[in-house]
Amino acid sequence: MATGTEPSPPAPANGVHTASRAAIPARHLRTDRWWLAPAGTAAGLFAFIVYSTWRAFANADYYHAPYVSPFYSPCLAENCRTMRGGPNWELFGSWWGLSPALLILIFPLGFRLTCYYYRKAYYRGFWASPPACAVAEPHKKYTGETRFPLILQNIHRYFFYFAVLVAGVLTYDTALTFRDAHYAWGHMGLGTLVFLVNIALIWAYTLSCHSCRHIVGGRLRHFSKHPVRYRLWGWVGKLNERHMLLAWSSLISVAVADFYVFLLASGAIVDPRFF
Repeated sequence: MATGTEPSPPAPANGVHTASRAAIPARHLRTDRWWLAPAGTAAGLFAFIVYSTWRAFANADYYHAPYVSPFYSPCLAENCRTMRGGPNWELFGSWWGLSPALLILIFPLGFRLTCYYYRKAYYRGFWASPPACAVAEPHKKYTGETRFPLILQNIHRYFFYFAVLVAGVLTYDTALTFRDAHYAWGHMGLGTLVFLVNIALIWAYTLSCHSCRHIVGGRLRHFSKHPVRYRLWGWVGKLNERHMLLAWSSLISVAVADFYVFLLASGAIVDPRFF
């Protein structure tokens, strides 16, 4: 007999509390400090975002012969500093009044934003989607990368092609560091070592990309019929195992290379010359 005091039926569950999931009241059962990894990731990425934004909009102290900041290379605007023998291509005329770094950073930025590892990193660090393994995310529903804007993550492969071109230009910039301040060849300074380490890490990170691995060895039915591609696929796979390490190492190295050029161009330090 109804008395009018019966409890109302529970609201339909969603997210991780649907009927198809295990009925665990606690948000997680982990006893370790699982929050340290996403918090550290968010802090590291935020620090780089602040630094790179400052340097990109500064439009100053990005060239000190023979070094050019990787944030400004190639320099595609007419308002670029003149770099003798450097990557000066005045594709954008005098109408472009902003920093020339904004014309080129979109490509390495897009490559890293759509990178499989970085997607995991900032999904967890900034969006808590999910915060960590075996930790329920706070969102009520999950649509994956099937809606705008996350569906644009699928263009990662095309950013990879641009990233290879940018890495090629930075390789040229590194070769130019074997000149002195008067553009004479056969010299080497501390900045040369900084640039060599940076370009090695950038190439290692770029080639460790999942898209690169698929381009090299994907869509093959029989590896035995393609021994060269199989060998290349194996090499890329070895790099891919260290994709996270290379992602962070190259992110730090490109910031260090830029900061070193900034210190030289601003007159804060003098480049030690080896020969």
